[in-house]
Amino acid sequence: MTNTSKETTSLEQPRTPHRGSWWIVLAVIALAVLPLMFVRGEYGGADGEAEEAIGEIQPDYEPWFGAVLEPASGEVESLLFVSQAAIGAGIIGYAVGFYKGRRERSGRETS
Repeated sequence: MTNTSKETTSLEQPRTPHRGSWWIVLAVIALAVLPLMFVRGEYGGADGEAEEAIGEIQPDYEPWFGAVLEPASGEVESLLFVSQAAIGAGIIGYAVGFYKGRRERSGRETS
């Protein structure tokens, strides 16, 4: 008797890979939207908060060094930050897709 990958025994549940994916998508959307709905206030960066806290703790503090690259404006700084996040997300997505494809390909070759 041969056992193919689509057969299931009485103890195994049939695989539904897309059901779990939708729950993850909904959780990510909820994590992005719920703070915008329920958190009131200003969204600022940690750099500004840290600089303000340091100024309160020690007003005559001198930084050790200056920025290597000073963006021309806040918009350019935001563009650089978003580009960095997009490149990182692309690298992570590529790695996840690469390993998933490799796993699926190895599963097809063994069956």
